[in-house]
Amino acid sequence: MRIAYIAAGAGGMYCGSCIHDNTLAAALLKQGAEVTLIPTYTPLRTDEDGVSVEEVFYGGVNVFLQEKLWPFRHTPRLVDWLFDRPGLLRWVSQTFSASTSPADLGALTVSVLEGEAGHQKKELRRLASWIGDQVKPDIVHLTNSMFAGMAGYLKDQLGVPVLCSIKGEELFLDALVEPYRSRARATLRSRARDIDGFISPGQWYSDFMSEYLALPVSRFHPVKLGVNLTGCGVAEERPGFPFTIGYLARIAPEKGLHLLADAFKLVAQRAGSMPVRLRVAGWLGRGGRAYYTNVVEGLSNAGLTGSMEFVGEVDRAEKLRFLQSLDVLSVPTVYEDPKGLYVLEALANGVPVVQPRHGSFPELIEWTGGGILVEPNSSESLANGIEQLMNDGPRRHALGHSGMKTVHESFTAQAMALETISVYERFVRRGNERRGER
Repeated sequence: MRIAYIAAGAGGMYCGSCIHDNTLAAALLKQGAEVTLIPTYTPLRTDEDGVSVEEVFYGGVNVFLQEKLWPFRHTPRLVDWLFDRPGLLRWVSQTFSASTSPADLGALTVSVLEGEAGHQKKELRRLASWIGDQVKPDIVHLTNSMFAGMAGYLKDQLGVPVLCSIKGEELFLDALVEPYRSRARATLRSRARDIDGFISPGQWYSDFMSEYLALPVSRFHPVKLGVNLTGCGVAEERPGFPFTIGYLARIAPEKGLHLLADAFKLVAQRAGSMPVRLRVAGWLGRGGRAYYTNVVEGLSNAGLTGSMEFVGEVDRAEKLRFLQSLDVLSVPTVYEDPKGLYVLEALANGVPVVQPRHGSFPELIEWTGGGILVEPNSSESLANGIEQLMNDGPRRHALGHSGMKTVHESFTAQAMALETISVYERFVRRGNERRGER
């Protein structure tokens, strides 16, 4: 089976979606599928060996210029190539990362969702032509519903089914300013009808996006996330003194670091003479620095500056060492996270989690038995949950062991690839039957 997998780069940071796309593509290749992982906007940055092609489509500089300046909608490929070079795209994304907030990108978002009717239509034509010539796919897989505008044109040009993953892009859309928020959602609902099927990380999110996109839930196919287990496992000497709480995610208000910091203050206050530590890892862009400074000042005012360590962005080896240094992990998102990949990564290393009772977390905890749930947006409830595991070592170790066992058995990259292939085969077979009828 030949698969054209169109993924979105996230600029200069390690991104959970990019890591997932690369992990899935690599696992599909190991299963014998012919996968071409195609980057858009910027090159993919992943903490594993990358399997994407070098060429970048819908280059971030070009799509921006095409939105803002009429002449760039008609420039020849040689001019576009100058702005699509991977090195330039990496530099631009790292230098101007703070300017890519959802509030600034309304018109561009709507235009991309409009597909062949948008200002980036020559980018779509180039992508379809390249896929047809170089890949000759049996199926096309879009990385998220923000690419819904591509689906109709790709189906017409390539004559194959188009599937789409859903990964939480509604958070971006809902942050747009009006009138773009309403226009983007209406355009997305319209264009989503062109997609043959959606791949979701769980049933909760399938139900949510069915309502969000106004489509039957039968169009959504849950496929559990999987992680690369190479190097994962319990550290030889399990932490416990000082008791170490970890956070592994982008530094941003929606990820809830401020909630964890406030919970940490309560835990430290109640722990008395027992030492506790907070370790924070994740990408910190320019747009998040004021937020992070405020979090640190709050800890400093509580006399806890020396008890908190900011590790920063981590590569794969550093991430594994970080996770294996923890007693518990918590990323108390303010929003309803549909993925929670960091939960599986923690559990793969025997680290139990304390997560809010919303989004994908109830499903993940039910499936893995690897943690406990607390009330969302409550530092008090979060502190209570962390204290339960801090004060009950046997329970903490049992949850970590249960989660690790389940992840290593059922949430592997291989299992994710096999489930995905099963969905692909269903749609390819259906497409072949339709062509046979005609």
